[in-house]
Amino acid sequence: MSHAHIPEEVLAEIWKEQHLTEELYADSGEKLEVLYVGDENKENGGPDFLNARIKIGNLTYVGDLEIDNSHSDWRTHGHNLNKRFNKVILHAIVNNESNQKHVYTQNGRRIHTFCFAPHVKSDVMESLRKAIVVDNDDNKTNKVHCFKVAKLAEETAVMSYLTELGVSRFKKKCEKMVARLRELIFIDSLQVSEPDQHFAIPEDAYKTRLCYEDLNKKLIWEQLFYEMVFEALGYSQNKNVLVKLSQIFNLSYIDSLNIPKEKFVETLEGMFFTVGGLIPPVEQIHDPVILQYARNASENWIKYCPHYNGTTLDSTVWNFFKMRPQNFPTIRVAAGARIVYKLMHDDLIAKLVKKFYEIHNYDVLKNLVRNMLTIKGDGFWKKHYTFEKQAAGEDIHYFLGTGRADEMFINVVLPFAYIYFDLFDKTKFAQKTISVYTDVACDSDNSLVTEIADALQIEANWKKSVIYQGMIELFRSFCAKDRCEECAIGKMVFGENTEA
Repeated sequence: MSHAHIPEEVLAEIWKEQHLTEELYADSGEKLEVLYVGDENKENGGPDFLNARIKIGNLTYVGDLEIDNSHSDWRTHGHNLNKRFNKVILHAIVNNESNQKHVYTQNGRRIHTFCFAPHVKSDVMESLRKAIVVDNDDNKTNKVHCFKVAKLAEETAVMSYLTELGVSRFKKKCEKMVARLRELIFIDSLQVSEPDQHFAIPEDAYKTRLCYEDLNKKLIWEQLFYEMVFEALGYSQNKNVLVKLSQIFNLSYIDSLNIPKEKFVETLEGMFFTVGGLIPPVEQIHDPVILQYARNASENWIKYCPHYNGTTLDSTVWNFFKMRPQNFPTIRVAAGARIVYKLMHDDLIAKLVKKFYEIHNYDVLKNLVRNMLTIKGDGFWKKHYTFEKQAAGEDIHYFLGTGRADEMFINVVLPFAYIYFDLFDKTKFAQKTISVYTDVACDSDNSLVTEIADALQIEANWKKSVIYQGMIELFRSFCAKDRCEECAIGKMVFGENTEA
């Protein structure tokens, strides 16, 4: 078999389907038996397969598996420095150019190398290569199963269905926010301000009628907004850990620290990185600028949080894998610190609400709010993406640019504004929020949405927020789950009376 670079999809497919000969041997010469291939890890950074079971010689290993083209990729890709790979039990490769029998994890454990090139039949490899080429080149819009027959569906009906899905998605977000608001109200009723307190929320807390006294607490609304913003900052890869950070280092605790306003952003930023476990030990830092930043963060932590008894996170919970540096969690945390400043020192929520009261042109409203959420680069993170070294090239101009701010307007501000107005019985403005959602365009660039729009052959108005969100809901609730028979578009194009 050729040792040319093989796409990762092909290598994963070979391993998953075990397109290998019966007799397998690790590069150490010991017999190798695959008891369980593992669970494919497509979502997050880290090893390609998790929880595999592999017998090598007389020992059975349980852990993760990493697949690479070459033995040297282990170091080139930084797996030897990454704690996420400390549970790897086998490094499966196509080409062992150096004839090395092992690789080593970050904690110094030795891992067997398995060069599976000699064990893959040439016809299997060739067919898989062709399948990948056809899949990639035939039609880019294949995330929608019906893309080849989508033209059979009437565009008006498609747009109506996408609008329905978009509204449904909006309602789900509102329901999620109300549920979390109820939890925050219950926690507040216990009058506990320490960070990272876990409470069993009674079922009644989700059903009791909320009164004005419950709702008229500024810090509760700010905490809700804080959590929703951090979730949005994290994208799919880091949203859970950023929400966790916003909850264990909550606004009530931050407020109790009495950080001076002029030092608030710098101090809070360092605290986030400390609690988040992202600052490496000082002995591992060689750059003097980074070292000074780490020391300042440590000094502020000792000064303001000497008795902190909440949770701290491990660096391995953060995902940097296959991300543009602009989207690294370090940059998003820096943006988050500045959003918190706006919440606590610049009355951000009051200003947002005021815009909905005063601005009648929906596009103007969107642009004004977007500008309020946009965060320009400054300070240490203007020149760094990580704690390893200074960023090459130009400075980082925005920690949170207009595209992401646009998405946050749709996914955070509008549902937040809706439940705010609705719960305070301001029906006129609650309805206005819905109208904004259904009318304004979303200017962010989402490749999934673009692909679905192409697949469904939608020629106009697909960037309207409600349609945009409807396409995301279509993919996640139907296309990705193969629920074509339950989808209105699927029924249109695959129905019994449909003729191709």
